[in-house]
Amino acid sequence: VSGQRALREALQLSTTVSGGAGISSRSTCEAGPCLGWQTRRCENRSGQSLWPPCHATAVNSNAADALLCHVLACWRAFRDSFCFPQALRSTGLMTTDPRLRDCMKQLHQSVHESIGTVMMDQELFRKCVGSNIVLLTQAFRKKFIIPDFETFASSINQLYYNAQLQDGGQVADYIPQLAKFSPDSWGVSLCTADGQRYSVGDTTVPFCLQSCVKPLEYAIAVHEAGSEAVHRYVGKEPSGLKFNKLSLNEDDKPHNPMVNAGAIVTSSLVKVKHLLESKYMSLFHASGFVFFDRFQSERETGDRNYAIGYYLKEKKCFPEGVDMMAALDFYFQLCSIEVTCESGSVMAATLANGGICPITGERVLSSEAVRNTLSLMHSCGMYDFSGQFAFHVGLPAKSGVSGAVLLVVPNIMGLMCWSPPLDRLGNSVRGIHFCQELVSLFNFHNYDNLRHFAKKLDPRRQAGDDRNKSVVDLMFAAYSGDVTALRSKEGQMDIAVQFLTQTCKVNPLVTDRWGNTPLDDAIEFSRDGVVKLLQEYQTIYAHTDPPVRLQGVFSHQDPVLDSDEHGKLEALEGLV
Repeated sequence: VSGQRALREALQLSTTVSGGAGISSRSTCEAGPCLGWQTRRCENRSGQSLWPPCHATAVNSNAADALLCHVLACWRAFRDSFCFPQALRSTGLMTTDPRLRDCMKQLHQSVHESIGTVMMDQELFRKCVGSNIVLLTQAFRKKFIIPDFETFASSINQLYYNAQLQDGGQVADYIPQLAKFSPDSWGVSLCTADGQRYSVGDTTVPFCLQSCVKPLEYAIAVHEAGSEAVHRYVGKEPSGLKFNKLSLNEDDKPHNPMVNAGAIVTSSLVKVKHLLESKYMSLFHASGFVFFDRFQSERETGDRNYAIGYYLKEKKCFPEGVDMMAALDFYFQLCSIEVTCESGSVMAATLANGGICPITGERVLSSEAVRNTLSLMHSCGMYDFSGQFAFHVGLPAKSGVSGAVLLVVPNIMGLMCWSPPLDRLGNSVRGIHFCQELVSLFNFHNYDNLRHFAKKLDPRRQAGDDRNKSVVDLMFAAYSGDVTALRSKEGQMDIAVQFLTQTCKVNPLVTDRWGNTPLDDAIEFSRDGVVKLLQEYQTIYAHTDPPVRLQGVFSHQDPVLDSDEHGKLEALEGLV
């Protein structure tokens, strides 16, 4: 309601301007602390603020302008002063988002080219955001996968601080570079399928992917060579053994690509020239953070992996013509890739988004590769804890001895958690705790939505969704004449009222917003049969139960609904 009121105000302003009414403008800093640019705050003669700046050409603007004005007018209902970067962050978009590069470039260019204060009028604003109108419309209309992102981020914050209290575990020290990390380091970053992003904690500290690279390596191999070709050399079953065990399945193949033996064989199937293609590099450094300087340390302490390599060579597990030492070096290089939580979350989100990078829109992996990868992550991704993790969390994930946990919520988001202290199975103590608490709060577990299951929070739903669905269900019930779900339909009024009075025994004295009871309406519309039914029922009701006015389930206005919708809801409430 308040958003629509703001829109009407903006449209009234545009009409006033076109009619020649006096408007004064003065410069006030709306976003100086964020970008160093200012906006023109328009005021009428009474001094009332009239932002957003839709007045100049709102009446004659094209459809895109009208759409943007609507979005900004609705946004005004939630913010007294409009700061564009802050508004973006509240929807989950970052000012560094590649999709907003042109928009932010225009804003910064306007700052640098100006002398003095930048006047952010409609023309400049349209110039800056015109190329991103669709994305911004989705953002400010709350059409992203997580509409109320601020509330969701607040919940993630709470989960983060709860997990921070976990102080068990030991930092891995068998690789010198890993032993240097502080056990107090702890960060969580997430990226949704729409590119909404949030980070809390030590999310810009680089760390090695280690085993978290295995699902990405496998996905690239399947994307390039196909699933059948890859699984000619590596299996699909959990091993039930330690990840670095010298062991093969009954077919003399590594059990799966998520253990060291399987990952080494998989690395021999990935062509380096393919990995260096721009689409794969965008997967690894979507946030601009990838280093290979840990490779030497990894190589010097890789005795167990060398043993596995020679064992695989003895069993002829490599494709014909593969150089075992080259395959091992490549595997070490992949494990040594350094990322941050922020860039890692984009990798996870690419898997959650079916192989399309959410912040570039580029398809990186095929749907088949993503499906197979998530299946293996779900069954084999968490070392010897994979079964318990699948049971308690129910989501695809991969952990690494650097303390990273890459978690995928299919079709919704990807997360990267990082905390160096590990439990006895090699998984991050804080990372495991965070994942378990996440699915305890939100219905992300694969089986949370089964019928009769205890309800959890669903961040994909907007406020009022349940109520709106109830209204739609009532309308369809009215159309089909389903008196068990609704109570009225043309030609079946007497049956519906009889059902309500005799079976449901509802209160016949409920009044609508005009003060009319059902009997009043029946008399007004000459429903003689209904009048008779209600008169008889009122007499019975008065003697069996004191006539108490029902408190309507829609008695408190919801800002999601306008006044007409509230009227319809109250009318429906009067019927029931």
